[in-house]
Amino acid sequence: MNLLHLKYAVEIEKTGSITKAANNLFMGQPNLSKAIKELENEIGITIFRRTTKGVVPTEKGAEFLSYARAVLEQFDEMVSIYKPKSEDAVRFSISVPRASYITRAFSSFVSLLDNHKDIAVNYKETNSMDAVNNIINYDFKLGIIRYHNIHEKQFFAMLDGKNLKYRPLWEFDAKIICNKNSPLTGLAKNNIISYNDLEEYIELVHGDNSVPSLSFSKVSRPTVTEHRKKRIFVYERGSQFDLLSQVHDTYMWVSPMPKETLEAYNLVQYKCDAGYKTLKDVLIFPKNYHLSRLDEMFLAELERVKEKIKMDGLY
Repeated sequence: MNLLHLKYAVEIEKTGSITKAANNLFMGQPNLSKAIKELENEIGITIFRRTTKGVVPTEKGAEFLSYARAVLEQFDEMVSIYKPKSEDAVRFSISVPRASYITRAFSSFVSLLDNHKDIAVNYKETNSMDAVNNIINYDFKLGIIRYHNIHEKQFFAMLDGKNLKYRPLWEFDAKIICNKNSPLTGLAKNNIISYNDLEEYIELVHGDNSVPSLSFSKVSRPTVTEHRKKRIFVYERGSQFDLLSQVHDTYMWVSPMPKETLEAYNLVQYKCDAGYKTLKDVLIFPKNYHLSRLDEMFLAELERVKEKIKMDGLY
């Protein structure tokens, strides 16, 4: 048994496919299958079984893979401790929800980096469950997850089970944004849109939201917001801004947005009288990880952008 075999097995578990794992590992599928068979013969168990949806761990295989991941994590930690580090390298990684205030903070953060040094930055906009998986499986150091208050117990239980620390960043009531030329602007009273007035308009929704312990098919669409007759599911922020700019019957629930972003896309933000849409953004990171100077720098920019939004009366 060697570390490569452990890496092979863990990659197959992550992808659920020998073909995909082989592609990710830059090796042929027959060679990967042979390596896994050799590993199974050596330890005396069957690690994976084939199903119509791909390969999944057996009961004994799942137990073995948990040990394999722990061994690989300890090896990576040992390497990180003793491997010579370049003081001229800037390294930062984070997975975040699709939020304009976070993007603005990130842009400001990047502008502060020393461009005389090597820079390796990973910034990924995704859903909360992927943010968790990116830390566990793909060496991201930080993540920001977003959830409705009603799901807090589920998230905290899941984070504790995965040995992740969490720190609240922001609690806010979701806002409504639409184009300045939208008919919705004529329905707003005292900067508030009535929930009932949204019924005949097209809601834009991020289509890959998910909640711990519930499958994608059960959660991502029916519970993102309430059941609506007119909805468009989008998966990146560029699409949502194009639609909001060009299709004036669209609107979207968002976190409080910076004034500059609203003006750039000719948008207006409103409160809504639906009083149950309180969301939380929470920072997550491994329990054995200590926030770096760069991490703290990013978080400081995040706080600065939040305070600016509040000063502009958009909170």
